[in-house]
Amino acid sequence: MITTAAAGSAILPRPRLLFVDDEPAVLEAIATNLRRGFEVVTATSGADGLEYLRAESDFAVVVSDMRMPKMDGATFLAHAREDAPDAVRILLTGHSDLDATIKAVNHGQIFRFLTKPCPRDTLRGAIDSAVAHHRLITGERVLLEQTLRGSVKMLVDILAITSPAAFGRANLIRTRVLALARLLGILDSWQLEIAALASQLGAIVLPHELWDKLEHKAPLSEDEQRMVAGAPAMTERLLANIPRLEGVRAMLALHVRPPRRQANVDSATQLIELGAHLLRVAIDIEAVEHTRADHATSPLDLLVARERYDPEVLDAVARMHHERPPAFVTRMVGVPALRTGMVLAEDVRLATGTLLVARGYEVTASFIERINNFQPSMFAGEFRIVVPC
Repeated sequence: MITTAAAGSAILPRPRLLFVDDEPAVLEAIATNLRRGFEVVTATSGADGLEYLRAESDFAVVVSDMRMPKMDGATFLAHAREDAPDAVRILLTGHSDLDATIKAVNHGQIFRFLTKPCPRDTLRGAIDSAVAHHRLITGERVLLEQTLRGSVKMLVDILAITSPAAFGRANLIRTRVLALARLLGILDSWQLEIAALASQLGAIVLPHELWDKLEHKAPLSEDEQRMVAGAPAMTERLLANIPRLEGVRAMLALHVRPPRRQANVDSATQLIELGAHLLRVAIDIEAVEHTRADHATSPLDLLVARERYDPEVLDAVARMHHERPPAFVTRMVGVPALRTGMVLAEDVRLATGTLLVARGYEVTASFIERINNFQPSMFAGEFRIVVPC
């Protein structure tokens, strides 16, 4: 049985707590004592508690009794660590369970264990400390993600200026990688997004003439082939200067020939291997879409014929191909109406024919400033943008 304590109105969201105990009377007393400051959810078994954690990932603290039938508290909290790694875990235990508790602390990385009977003030103090710890670790993670996103976005903005065609390709790859991740149930996809955007950063070192050749599939000289082959090494050097991108760099290193995915490895390795496969298939889809002459043949059919993709990823590609795309309309806006965040529906070229930015570009403040520095005669007076409907 799972219940939620009555919640009053609050301006700010209250921390969510999950209490697991096989005695309903204990749960009722806890909920009554703590509901003024927290949103308290209770469950009478480890299985019910895990069901809640898998359905909702916003719990700050998970508290469990040690002695419960079928699944004890140590086992439950070890599973809770996998399903809700950010939730801080507390174990309630009797004196006779201390040996098992020590093992639980080591295995489940439990924040604190309290002996029963536990005074109300002691329990409240432990929960307050756990909530503060949860805010600290989640705040650090958000700050890290935002810092990394910002660093890579700066590089990608440079790519949009120096090599618009490469940026357009990176943006399409990102869109497909994130769509596939969503279909595979991956909610925390920031590393995948950064890897997709960074996959074309090496193009910064390639001359515009060489990119034109690549876009039109023209033959390359030996020197040009060496430059193209060296582009990924430039991506590695650029990202090596940004800390905490080891997973992203590993995806990029593996995506040329992704290894067979392993089942019995840690979650970080699983994400790296999956990310490499997602990058590979997204890049290949973009290449197929760009070059196929027979538009009656779907890109999915061409990919299946190659027989080199992970079956689960290929199944997600099939579902993405058959999904009904979101509805969009386009409209024209002039330079004064351009706003950051708008998405361009077509390439923007100068009067000379030079590509300024590719379709799919998200307008930034620096782009608006750059456009305003051009003479009006250098490009068409309006931009076609995408608007969801």
